Amino acid sequence: MDQKSKLRLIAVAAIMALGVAQVAGAQAQPEADNSATPGLVAEPATTTALASALLPAQAQVQTQVQTSALTPDEVKQSAAGNVAELQQLIKGSELSELRTTYNASYGTSLLFHGKEMTYYVALFQQKNFWRVIKTQDAARAEMIYRDFVRQTVQLSNVEIRRTQLEAQKAFTERMIALSQGRANRLQADLDVARQQQTIVTNQQQQTRAEALALAQQKTAAQEQLRVAQRQVRDLQRQLESGLPAH
Repeated sequence: MDQKSKLRLIAVAAIMALGVAQVAGAQAQPEADNSATPGLVAEPATTTALASALLPAQAQVQTQVQTSALTPDEVKQSAAGNVAELQQLIKGSELSELRTTYNASYGTSLLFHGKEMTYYVALFQQKNFWRVIKTQDAARAEMIYRDFVRQTVQLSNVEIRRTQLEAQKAFTERMIALSQGRANRLQADLDVARQQQTIVTNQQQQTRAEALALAQQKTAAQEQLRVAQRQVRDLQRQLESGLPAH
């Protein structure tokens, strides 16, 4: 298996591990106060639960994926309590937020502790810190920050796709409802038209029957008129019989 395939498998395992950690963290602690730093959650209280929820194998895969730009020393010091240390600093007012990038629910922040001339690079999801790297090397901090940003892009792809699919599904369902409503109205109009057509047809049939009856009555009346006229003429002749002609 080539290096790219290995990294791809590792990334998939990392995303699965993150889902497990998120659920455990959300159940273990209330939502943290996010008022300490403008663009960054202030104190993710679920960090401890997040760490304890990860199974050993999953944690190992996560470390491989998300510390690709880290040295072994940085990996060790990150696992040794930088999350708790950063949380404590965020409670105060000594940190400066230099950069923050969000991709869906994932984010990366670069913070500076001027008193100690120390940089903190934090990777987080929603209000949960995931990894925190501390260094006094500004260039190194920028490099780690860019690497964490790249990871958030990769991790957010599935979430963004899900958001898009949810929106497409909702849009399609709304279009179905609108189309169904339109179809129902058209069907109602068609039913009315059919009913009216039936009424008109019956009326026409009745009118034709009445017209036929009237025509027959007219013919009979005309015949009666001719008979009456002949009778009048006969009677007139009889009455005038024997009278001198004009």
